[in-house]
Amino acid sequence: QVQLVESGGGLVQAGASLRLSCAASRSTFSSYAMGWFRQAPGKEREFVAAISWSGGVTYYADSVKGRFTFSRDNTKNTVYLQMNSLKPEDTAIYYCAAVLTIAPGVVYVRSGDYAYWGQGTQVTVSS
Repeated sequence: QVQLVESGGGLVQAGASLRLSCAASRSTFSSYAMGWFRQAPGKEREFVAAISWSGGVTYYADSVKGRFTFSRDNTKNTVYLQMNSLKPEDTAIYYCAAVLTIAPGVVYVRSGDYAYWGQGTQVTVSS
C-alpha cells in the first residue's frame, strides 16, 4: 500500500510558475513509476506526465511539453512537477499516481495502469 500526498497547488496568473510535490509513504518508493493526471471541471481526467522509477525516462502530454518538468528524488520519496508558463487551460485538480514496476525504463500514460492515487491539489490559473 502506498499513500500519496500532493501539495503546492494554488491560484496564479497566466505566465506564472508552480511546483507541485507528491510525497509517498513507502520506503520502496524507488520501485514505483509515477504519473501526474489532471481533471478540469466537467472534463474527464487526463494524463499530464509520467516518470520511470529510475527517473531516467519521462513522458509528457503534448499540451504541457516544454512547459512542465517531472522529476523525482527517491531519497525523499517525493516527485515534483515544475509547471512554467501556466495557462488558464491548465486549471484543474492535479493528482499524482503510482504503480509498482520492475522495469526501470517504463512509463505509464493510462490512468488504469496506476494502482495508487493521491487526493489531488487544485491549480487555478487566471487570465
